[in-house]
Amino acid sequence: MIIIPAIDLIGGEAVRLVKGDYGQKTVYSSKPEELAGQFEAMGAKYLHVVDLEGAKGGGTANLETIRKIRAALSIPMQLGGGVRDAKAAKLYLEDVGINRVILGTVALTKPGFVDEMIAAYGPERIVVGVDAKDGNVATQGWLEGSGVHYLEYIERLKKQGVKYAVVTDIGRDGTLTSPNWDMYESINGMEIIVSGGVACNEDIHRAAGYYGVIVGKAFYEGKVDLKACLAKY
Repeated sequence: MIIIPAIDLIGGEAVRLVKGDYGQKTVYSSKPEELAGQFEAMGAKYLHVVDLEGAKGGGTANLETIRKIRAALSIPMQLGGGVRDAKAAKLYLEDVGINRVILGTVALTKPGFVDEMIAAYGPERIVVGVDAKDGNVATQGWLEGSGVHYLEYIERLKKQGVKYAVVTDIGRDGTLTSPNWDMYESINGMEIIVSGGVACNEDIHRAAGYYGVIVGKAFYEGKVDLKACLAKY
């Protein structure tokens, strides 16, 4: 398992939302690139970055900040938020040097784009975000429902050759109430990255049966000993 610290961006700042609510924003750093460097110094082997403005409306609002983060790191990083066409994917994967991009809304609305990206870059560099609210996949920065159950969606992704999925129960994200373990236990046949609700060191240890776990608010609020957990995994 890999522990993946998270940096969410709005306006060039590192922030966290509660349940994806853009109205419940807490700013943790005005220099995310320095924060990224701290995670690497702690022993992080991968970094998770999300452009929340890109996730909500598309585009590359935080591109320059993302460039700064990439330049500050020697470890790999994955990026989500706003990657909705080949131009954006190429920008991040080829120009900026992002190791993996996370496809969200576009993977559901345009399945052919997933096929195109896997053909172009391989399954190691393409991750799909499966963001569920009350069991159904949400899109547009978690603001809109799709009516598609997450298990149905994951089966579709597996057939397309998707290897990695960041799976989030939106109702747990940023709440420090522990991940929805029942949801993760219902999934098989894919490398799952647990996301949303991590509240303590025990949650990180429980995620050891999966490919990875994303740690965000629990670190920022001092609820986990991230350095110790990174040393173990």
